[in-house]
Amino acid sequence: MSDIHASFHPAAYRPEPAPTAAQWTTEALRERFRPVFERIALGAVEREQQRRLPFDEVRLLREAGFGALRIPRSYGGLGATLPQFFTLLLDLATADSNVSHLLRGHFSFLESRLNHEDEATRAFWFPKVADGALIGYAMAEQSASTTIGTTIVRDGDGWLLNGKKFYSTGTIYADWIVATAKDGEQLASIAFPATLPGVTRLDDWDGFGQRMTGSGTTVFDNVRLRDEHVVRRFDGTVPASYNKAFLQLVLLTSMAGAARAGLREAIAFVQRKTRAFDVPGESSPREDPLVQRVVGRIASLSYAADSLVGTVARTLEDTWQRARAGSADDALYAAVEIEAFQAQQVVIDLVLQASTLLFDVGGASATSEARRLDRHWRNARTAASHNPAIFRERMIGDYWLNGTVPPRMPAAEPARN
Repeated sequence: MSDIHASFHPAAYRPEPAPTAAQWTTEALRERFRPVFERIALGAVEREQQRRLPFDEVRLLREAGFGALRIPRSYGGLGATLPQFFTLLLDLATADSNVSHLLRGHFSFLESRLNHEDEATRAFWFPKVADGALIGYAMAEQSASTTIGTTIVRDGDGWLLNGKKFYSTGTIYADWIVATAKDGEQLASIAFPATLPGVTRLDDWDGFGQRMTGSGTTVFDNVRLRDEHVVRRFDGTVPASYNKAFLQLVLLTSMAGAARAGLREAIAFVQRKTRAFDVPGESSPREDPLVQRVVGRIASLSYAADSLVGTVARTLEDTWQRARAGSADDALYAAVEIEAFQAQQVVIDLVLQASTLLFDVGGASATSEARRLDRHWRNARTAASHNPAIFRERMIGDYWLNGTVPPRMPAAEPARN
């Protein structure tokens, strides 16, 4: 195995000094990306109407360095803290929650490299990302069980990869693919260029929401890999970390962004209206106390969702700092997972309420296909379905009643029917 993918050796790990606000203020980061987010927002309805995948918008993010938000400055990244990162991700989700969601695997992979890999791995990945490379996940499979059907087999001095993945969110936009495969009876993590011969990425995701995330099928047909593409092998679980909480918070941020975008569009919709139901002649709905009440309710729900995202982000930052200082333990990681799961239970309800109330501000005209206000509810409902809240709610109760910690994240994401 190439040393660029060497296993984590604590003695060799020398983390970068933690980023500080003196390097980048949150407002300076927001100002840097605001023009990009505005351009992404301008085309959101048109992309929804035409099912146009946001390749151009992803390119803008690459060029602006958004994918390198968490990469240390010494590698050419921006060195953002976790609260700063999630603030920017929420701004992007407000522009288009499809785009924030499709980057979930990219940022999760990089976060794990920040925490669990040695310097050789950081030196391999971080400059590539700073130059604009994006990473996509191809983990889940559609089958009758949670077993992995994708395989790698030795072929001469390399490997042949065969299999089919589904829910490959973001992979269609990526330069590198991270996947899991079976090597005999052992699970292997593999990472390789997305353009290798034999790789086919399909936009066949048929969900009613998050239609532009590229969450479709990725097919591997005798893809030839080198030894360096086999990152490592697993016994079925990965070490305790805050990665599950991080992944959950990316979804919650996309949902919160949908609520914030709905609020923005509700305000614009009402401010332009000059007639109201059951009011003769021209009127000003913006002056109607009932309409004001609805908008006030949407604003409050959105504020609460944003606040929960910010709270969990600060907890993740504290956990990250403690991990770098060597003081994090399994109990801490379990606690931050539970906090993220608790936020999940509430954010889902807040955002679905907000995205439903949108239609109370304008009558039937609010349902126009030209506006596509329904995309906010559909996108939020779809994102909320990725990690079913009912299972997490039971885990929360078991944790508080019996001290049972959530199960470790498996080395491979379970198959989904």
